[in-house]
Amino acid sequence: QVQLVESGGGLVQPGKSLRLSCAASGFNLGWFAMSWFRRVPGKEHTLVERELVATISPGGKFTHYADSVKGRFTISRDDSKSMVYLQMDSLNPDDTAVYYCQASKTQTYWGQGTLVAVSS
Repeated sequence: QVQLVESGGGLVQPGKSLRLSCAASGFNLGWFAMSWFRRVPGKEHTLVERELVATISPGGKFTHYADSVKGRFTISRDDSKSMVYLQMDSLNPDDTAVYYCQASKTQTYWGQGTLVAVSS
C-alpha cells in the first residue's frame, strides 16, 4: 500500500525554523520526483489551491523553489531511508499553511498534510 506520511509541523515564532519530514512506503521512492505543496487554511480543498513550494528530481540533482521561499527553504531526499525533507528557515506568518508531500512519476501520490503555523 502506497503511503506518504508527513511530520514535523507545529506552531513556531516568526524567524524560527522547522524541518518537515515525509516518510514514503509502498513504492520505490528513488524513481519519483518529490515535491512539497502547501495550502493556506480556509482555502477550498482543491489542487488549484495548493501552492508548489519545492521540488527535487529523482536522484536529487535538480531542485526548484517557489520565489516566495527561495533562499529560506531547502528540499532534500534520502532514498536509502525513503525520506524527503523540507528545511524551513526564517519563517514568517505568510508561511502558515498545511504542507503536503507529493510523489510524481506516471502516478501521483499525496500525503495527508501537516500544519505549520507561524505566529508570535
